[in-house]
Amino acid sequence: MLWFEETRTFATKIALRDEQGSYTYQELFYKAQQVAFFLLNKQQEQHLQNQRIAYLFPSCKEYAAVQWGIWLSGGVAVPLSPLHPKAEMEYFIQDSSASLVVLYNHFASESFSIPSITWQEIEQCSENLQSFPTLPKIDSESPALMIYTSGTTGKPKGVVLTHKNLRFQIETLVKAWEWKNTDKILHVLPLHHIHGIVNALHCALYAGAEVVFLPKFHAQKVWQMWQQEPFSVFMAVPTIYKRLIDEWHKADEKEKIAMQNACKSMRLMISGSAALPVSILEEWQKISGHFLLERYGMSEIGMAISNPLHGKRKAGFVGVPLPNIQVRLVDENNQSVQEGQAGEIQVKGDNVFVGYWNRAEATQESFTDDGFFRTGDIALQDEEGYFKILGRKSTDIIKTAGYKVSAIEIEETLRQHPQINDCTVVGIDDEDKGEKIVAFVIPKSKELDEVALKNWLKEIFAHYKIPSQILFVEDFPRNAMGKVVKSELKKLLK
Repeated sequence: MLWFEETRTFATKIALRDEQGSYTYQELFYKAQQVAFFLLNKQQEQHLQNQRIAYLFPSCKEYAAVQWGIWLSGGVAVPLSPLHPKAEMEYFIQDSSASLVVLYNHFASESFSIPSITWQEIEQCSENLQSFPTLPKIDSESPALMIYTSGTTGKPKGVVLTHKNLRFQIETLVKAWEWKNTDKILHVLPLHHIHGIVNALHCALYAGAEVVFLPKFHAQKVWQMWQQEPFSVFMAVPTIYKRLIDEWHKADEKEKIAMQNACKSMRLMISGSAALPVSILEEWQKISGHFLLERYGMSEIGMAISNPLHGKRKAGFVGVPLPNIQVRLVDENNQSVQEGQAGEIQVKGDNVFVGYWNRAEATQESFTDDGFFRTGDIALQDEEGYFKILGRKSTDIIKTAGYKVSAIEIEETLRQHPQINDCTVVGIDDEDKGEKIVAFVIPKSKELDEVALKNWLKEIFAHYKIPSQILFVEDFPRNAMGKVVKSELKKLLK
């Protein structure tokens, strides 16, 4: 039995709600069956045998029905996003060798290189489900979900997760974060990443909780909704928390108190998908009373490390390994590093994906001989076993003048300057130093200048950590999860 089939026990309880209405768990499963039978009939199969089925839906109740329906029919779900440009969606469709794309009614006019069907067509399928044959049996080891990497360091790759992977990831987080069927989450995350799909949507549904979709994040709307009804869980990226903080500052004193009171019904607030600046964590705690729970994961492994639900959470640290997941730090020779030393994070467990779609060489290179996945992220571990992320080996660890410097460390320090709104740091090829450090800064005022900022940093850092160049910009290019696309910033310097 697939994990989501067990949710039928919640029957008439509300599972999903959006601006158009709601589905109970019973209705959600019925709709999923309807999708499955429609797909089998459309493809003239009794089992889709791992056919890739792409689907383009906003954050809405129908999204889950289509995804579950693909799984019930034996297909592999390939989520597309309205946030993707058309060319990128076409790339995912072609790369995954999808046989069909399912479209939300709003996207019915979209044309792709493969056949498509609309949600309306599925809805109009009026056959009595009891007249259909039994749905196919799905093996837990078979592929279930293909999500694409962000492509910040190369062409996006299809990450293949099995039903077993998903069940393990979901059950691990439900237990670690103590999800209950009384929980209610306001879902504001994109549904083509592990954060939005597994952490926020599927964990809630597995536990019998209620998911309320807000298709497009708007800070004022989030604050309003929190004041209108009691939510208990919220998950977001640092950029979203920053915008919620900015919105709070715009309010008058009476409104601020009401906004703060709205946070009291929350039992858990989580941040992920990008490094959480300590400055944001501290300001959010002052406003909401919540010390954000930061965790660490990625498309290929789901979540592997988390600060505890109960007990000490450390600012700037992502926590300790989740149960039954092995995590280690190694040097460039794949040897374990000592406590407090930086090394690459490697992960092993049932949470780890089976490979990149149609990329055998990339898959092989991503695993060690003893089966650990090479994440490419650099971290250190303190005396209590907590991990601190220093950045991506390829983009955030800058090798300059014989030193290895963490871009994240410099960014955290720059954000403490009273005249800086946000910043990001990159390494640029340099004949003399190997790489030179360049900082991009979003200033709060035009009074800030490069010389003054460098002098300020000299009081804090050794000379080799001081950026060679500081550029002032209005904003950064970001992906759908709010991560700064540093490769785009580097192009400004060429």
